[in-house]
Amino acid sequence: MKSPGKPPVGAAGDVDNLPLFNTSSRLELQSYPKTAKPTVSPTLAELLMRVDDAQNDVSGNNTPVDHRVLELGGGVYGGGSLPSSHPFVLSFNSLIYSVKVRKKLALPFCGKGRSKVETNNNTKVLLNDISGEAREGEIMAVLGASGSGKSTLIDALASRISRESLKGSLTLNGEVLESKLLRVISAYVMQDDLLFPMLTVEETLMFSAEFRLPRSLSKKKKKARVQALIDQLGLRSAAKTVIGDEGHRGVSGGERRRVSIGIDIIHDPIVLFLDEPTSGLDSTSAYMVVKVLQRIARSGSIVIMSIHQPSYRIMSLLDRLIFLSHGNTVYSGSPANLPPFFAEFGHPIPENENRTEFALDLIRELEETPGGTKSLVEFNKSWQARKHRRNGFSNGPNLSLKDAISASISRGKLVSGATNNDSNLTSSVPTFANPFWIEMIVIAKRSLLNSRRMPELFGIRLGAVVVTGIILATMFWKLDNSPRGIQERLGFFAFAMSTTFYTCAEAIPVFIQERYIFMRETAYNAYRRSSYVLAHAIISIPSLIILSLAFAAITYWAVGLAGGLSGFFFFFLIIFASFWAGSSFVTFLSGVVSHVMLGFTVVVAILAYFLLFSGFFISRDRLPTYWLWFHYISLVKYPYEGVLQNEFDDPLKCFVRGVQMFDNTPLGEVPVSLKIKLLQSMSSVLGMNITSSTCVTTGKDILVQQGITELSKWNCLWIIIAWGFFFRILFYFTLLVGSKNKRR
Repeated sequence: MKSPGKPPVGAAGDVDNLPLFNTSSRLELQSYPKTAKPTVSPTLAELLMRVDDAQNDVSGNNTPVDHRVLELGGGVYGGGSLPSSHPFVLSFNSLIYSVKVRKKLALPFCGKGRSKVETNNNTKVLLNDISGEAREGEIMAVLGASGSGKSTLIDALASRISRESLKGSLTLNGEVLESKLLRVISAYVMQDDLLFPMLTVEETLMFSAEFRLPRSLSKKKKKARVQALIDQLGLRSAAKTVIGDEGHRGVSGGERRRVSIGIDIIHDPIVLFLDEPTSGLDSTSAYMVVKVLQRIARSGSIVIMSIHQPSYRIMSLLDRLIFLSHGNTVYSGSPANLPPFFAEFGHPIPENENRTEFALDLIRELEETPGGTKSLVEFNKSWQARKHRRNGFSNGPNLSLKDAISASISRGKLVSGATNNDSNLTSSVPTFANPFWIEMIVIAKRSLLNSRRMPELFGIRLGAVVVTGIILATMFWKLDNSPRGIQERLGFFAFAMSTTFYTCAEAIPVFIQERYIFMRETAYNAYRRSSYVLAHAIISIPSLIILSLAFAAITYWAVGLAGGLSGFFFFFLIIFASFWAGSSFVTFLSGVVSHVMLGFTVVVAILAYFLLFSGFFISRDRLPTYWLWFHYISLVKYPYEGVLQNEFDDPLKCFVRGVQMFDNTPLGEVPVSLKIKLLQSMSSVLGMNITSSTCVTTGKDILVQQGITELSKWNCLWIIIAWGFFFRILFYFTLLVGSKNKRR
């Protein structure tokens, strides 16, 4: 196996200097004949078709098929020329973005104390009249000190700031770029590496391919595309390694960053935004990351990234620079123009000095002066004006936006995402790469794989349910049909039903930990939010069935509940419905709260209120009128009433006979003979014969005493199931509203 990033033996040129997509290249395979260099650069899709054909030929010759290396030769980009005769030009003009700052005013009152009042009159300008352009085949880097506005500018260009707050224009090939269309043709790589820790590098990229590549592309070609991407990202040696986290050893920081880039370029976006992709990396890893970005740019994409302080080697890979200082542009242009720019400004760059370090140091020094960088900002404006007069304005795009995107797709760009309905691109670019049922399958497959890699999570939950069931079974072993048995049954049912909800609290961290991965993937329409909600609802059902069956099997027969096999079946169903509703409720709360500990606190508190108003501690008839609404929204109420009816709804079954009516009273300790005499006296007074065997209280009487007269047990079951669906729908709307991921 050849080391990642190195060309095959006998290949011409250095593969590190070659693009990832859309390159003029040849495919070196043992069984594939060499051809003359094409005049038009073939796309990665075309290369993958050649791989597929070549592998089919090899398979026909009974030769083992293994991973082949795509050699991307010099071609039109070998010398660094533009990747296309019809490049995209992303222009931004006069971008202004400001936020309100809460300023505290100290107001004097009597005595020495002062009162602070918050006001919203003060505004802070984060972007101040920023203009520039980025071209296909180039890397545009935004530089500046912390707080200069680098990430804000990237967010503005990536449409992560609401249009109501951002002033100015953003155009692509001269046409206004709507945010819906931008999601079609772009990808955004966040500063943090948001990945599933228990998936391998290859699995992570493969799932991304299944989300973002259309169904029309075969599984075989998707795999080939992933393998080619792994090679060009230099991840071959780490392909089978899990990503890892604090508790699991995985890939290195540089490899994680390249995986983060890979999952967003698998569909070959036209525009790629990156927020400080080299942050936290050593110089070699940072250089390798930017080298990958250069290949992506040369493949026919616009790459725009923010970077804190690039090294000399990284500077050689950048095509355009924008230096910012407190939201103002202090330099915009090519890295080669930095020396003459600062020489004319009166601060020439020493010959052996790193240009960016010198520029950033000078900007920092000016920021600490009384006038700040105002002089440098004004000088940059005059410099840009002179440059335009001297060289003329840069050439615009050769094609309209519609024609350029169509040409890009025809060259192999497999874009996906929401379309701009106002444009005529709907027919050529689908809203999503795949139908919702394929998205659900992929999401479910990924979740199940994650769960299988961490079986201890379900094991702990199952263990908790089994232990709770054993404790209840031993404590309430074989309850009898007596007044004391009635009270013990009520206590068992109340505790059992509330336990099913409390054990669902473990679902709180599940979505909270996935929240930002979900936001990243849905921001650029890798899949629908509805697909995510449905997939997670469906895959939760098997585990809930196992938990319900385990709890019901352990407790039902041991406690001695009534109803036989049909009664056990209903008891199992009500336990399952309780798990379903509790899981849905907790999932909904995890979409509302953003912190695990806060989520646990809210869940425990609300479930305690549900138990309080369920009807166990105090019946519905005894509740204050103003708390009656809480009784009807209590999740514990319906399963509690359902199992009580399953147990007591039998008019022929007697729970209190004759002398038993004195149990649980002060007369319970007197001799049986005296109790019989008391029954005779009561018979004469009431005019009816009451003997020691006369049934005084039936199961129906117990239900009336508990105030359970409104709903049948099956209605209770359907209501608790409906609650589960209701909370899943609320979860969907929570994701719809709360995951826009845009600044205001």
